[in-house]
Amino acid sequence: MKLTQIRNATNKLSYNGITFLIDPWLMPKHQFSFVDVPGRPFHVPDPVKEQLPMPFYDLPLPVASILENVDAYIVTHLHPDHIDIAPDGSVGAPLDKHLPLFCQNEADAAVLARSGFTDIRVLTSAPTEFSGITLHKTECRHGTFSPCGEAMGVLFSHPQEPIFYIAGDTIWYDAVQRTLQTYMPDVIALNCCAAETVENGRLLMNDEDIECVQKTCPSAALYLTHLDTVAHAAITRYSLRGLLACRGITNYTIPLDGESIIY
Repeated sequence: MKLTQIRNATNKLSYNGITFLIDPWLMPKHQFSFVDVPGRPFHVPDPVKEQLPMPFYDLPLPVASILENVDAYIVTHLHPDHIDIAPDGSVGAPLDKHLPLFCQNEADAAVLARSGFTDIRVLTSAPTEFSGITLHKTECRHGTFSPCGEAMGVLFSHPQEPIFYIAGDTIWYDAVQRTLQTYMPDVIALNCCAAETVENGRLLMNDEDIECVQKTCPSAALYLTHLDTVAHAAITRYSLRGLLACRGITNYTIPLDGESIIY
C-alpha cells in the first residue's frame, strides 16, 4: 500500500491496485476563517487564531494531478476542513460526481446527493466489499467536552495488503481501543494536531493519545496526519516530534505535503 499526504486530512491511498482519495479538501489557501462561519458557532481558545484564514497552505500538487487515477472517494464527515463546502451548502465541487463515494451516514449521503454525487455508499460496521477490498466503518468521538458532530474512521483489509486503519477525527477513547484490539492493524493513520474549540474541547488526538495507540498496537506503523493547516490546531509537525521523543515513541512517520510512504 502507498499513502500520499496531500494536505491536512486529505490523503491518497493506493491499496491492492485501487486508489482512494480520502477527505478531499482541495480549495486554495486562505479561503475562510472561523469568523466567517454564519452565526459563529465555534470559537478557538486563542482569539487571534480564530481570525486566521484557512487552509494555511496551498496544495502541493495541481488539483487535476490529485484527482488523477482516483477510483473512489472516502469522506469521513462533512466538515469544511475535510471537503470543500460552497456558500450554498453544496460540497465537493472539484470532484468527479460519478465515482463511488463512501460516507458515514444517511444525513451526509443526502447532502452529497443534493451536491450531485450519483454513486453514494454508506459504510457500516458490517463489512463492505469494493474491488476485493473489505471496508469497515469505525467509531469516533470528535470532542472531549461535547462531540463536534459525527465522524467515522475506516478500516481496510485485503489478503495481499497490510491491515490499514484510519482513525478519523477522534480522540482516544474506548471505541478506538476496541477497534485496535479487535483488528490489530499493521498501519494506523491518526489525525493528531490536537485541534480545539471552546465549545467542544479537544477534537483530535494529541501526543498522549498517540502513546495510548502505540501501547495498544506496539508493532504497528503510525502515520501522523491532519497537521499544520487549520487555525484551531495546538500541535504542529515540529512540536509533535519533540513531544513524541519525550514519550520514547519512534515507530511513526510524519509526512510532508506531497510526500508518499510505501508500507
